[in-house]
Amino acid sequence: MKNDRLNHAGYLWAFASLRASAGANAHYRRRREHGDWHSAAQRNLFNRMIGQLYHCLQHCKLFDENTAFPTEVASAA
Repeated sequence: MKNDRLNHAGYLWAFASLRASAGANAHYRRRREHGDWHSAAQRNLFNRMIGQLYHCLQHCKLFDENTAFPTEVASAA
């Protein structure tokens, strides 16, 4: 059973991050270049961001884009 509200929130979160985060945009573009459709690349980005959120909550750390997308940010710059 899937959670439609979480699915919709994730879609919006990933979509908004494409303009706000250079690392997230680079990750999305890399997935697209490897053949993922838009929805698959966006879903992969959301899954990665959920994993990062979980890590931050488990370790009581603030989100850091340079840690979350280390190579993507360097290649985007």
